[in-house]
Amino acid sequence: MSILDRVKFLARKINFSEHFQLHCNLMVKSIYHFSANSPSSATKPKGQDNQSAGASSDSSLQQLDEYDLEIEAGSCEQSTYHIDIKRYKKYGKPGRTPKPAVPIAYFGEIKRVKIQDSLKKSLKIEDDFSWKIPTSEVQNLEINTENLDSRAILKYVGGVDVSFSKTDPSIACATLVVLDLNTLQVVYEDFSTVQLDIPYVPGFLAFREAPVLLDLLEKMKKGSLPFYPQILMVDGNGLLHPRGFGLACHLGVLANVPTVGIGKNLHHVDGLNQSRVRQLLEAEGNLSKDVFTLIGDSGSTLGAAIRSTQDALKPIFISVGHRVSLASAIKIVKMSCRFRVPEPIRQADIRSKACLRIHGLS
Repeated sequence: MSILDRVKFLARKINFSEHFQLHCNLMVKSIYHFSANSPSSATKPKGQDNQSAGASSDSSLQQLDEYDLEIEAGSCEQSTYHIDIKRYKKYGKPGRTPKPAVPIAYFGEIKRVKIQDSLKKSLKIEDDFSWKIPTSEVQNLEINTENLDSRAILKYVGGVDVSFSKTDPSIACATLVVLDLNTLQVVYEDFSTVQLDIPYVPGFLAFREAPVLLDLLEKMKKGSLPFYPQILMVDGNGLLHPRGFGLACHLGVLANVPTVGIGKNLHHVDGLNQSRVRQLLEAEGNLSKDVFTLIGDSGSTLGAAIRSTQDALKPIFISVGHRVSLASAIKIVKMSCRFRVPEPIRQADIRSKACLRIHGLS
């Protein structure tokens, strides 16, 4: 099997989420060859048909380090995939699939950016919900739900997490839990064990994890269960993200549900880093504070660092996802903390890891 035929075969095996409308047979439409000296020069015109594209000789391909494939997915929008020939020649063998750890093809960055920018237009960073956030007094009272609409006050808080197998990073367990905010007890849980063919690309985590989480939310919604989450906590960032649109934003917009991003670590964003935040927390006069607003070099408020419990040595990082303000997000997160990590995220994490262990995938 020639290199070109092998690449075509691999392209057809790519299985993207139904959300991106790419569950269909993929075919090579045209090939762009790039050299180190002229990265923008293409040896094939964009409109060239499959037969002429396939006429490229293997000898010419083997002289290249990499090239891009433009894939046409039926009537779907065209997408670009990147093929690393060096890795193919090292790991790929005719008739065999290359090692899973080697990213042979991935969703083109231009396509990802376009999708993010499109979804960002629907992003809402202020409160957009009908329920009220309970005060601590109301939260601790036994409320007669027969005489009160259970959706009038925030009661059901969801949490999502995706854990990956240590032996095979492409195998993951996604978990959705819903907690009663009054008791912090789990009232609903579901999980899905999947193989994720889309590799992790920094800044684009949502393209890897959001589809399976959306499936769990959609499954729950179709079940017409009474405790569909009124707000969802996401193990990932929202606005506190290099492109200002993390997993919490992405998932919130697509599911049309209020979301809050919960980060356990801080990545470098707009001048913010771990060292700078540590100085802020340890500054004189701040030792008694538990909430610290995170403002980037651009002057934008990106989120907040919170000491979630009195004995927490490390903060968590909260950011707006969708349809909730930072002030409201902070209140809700503080209500849901027994330990450092908010209980909806903690319970989702516990269950996703347990799922992998039960299936012998941890």
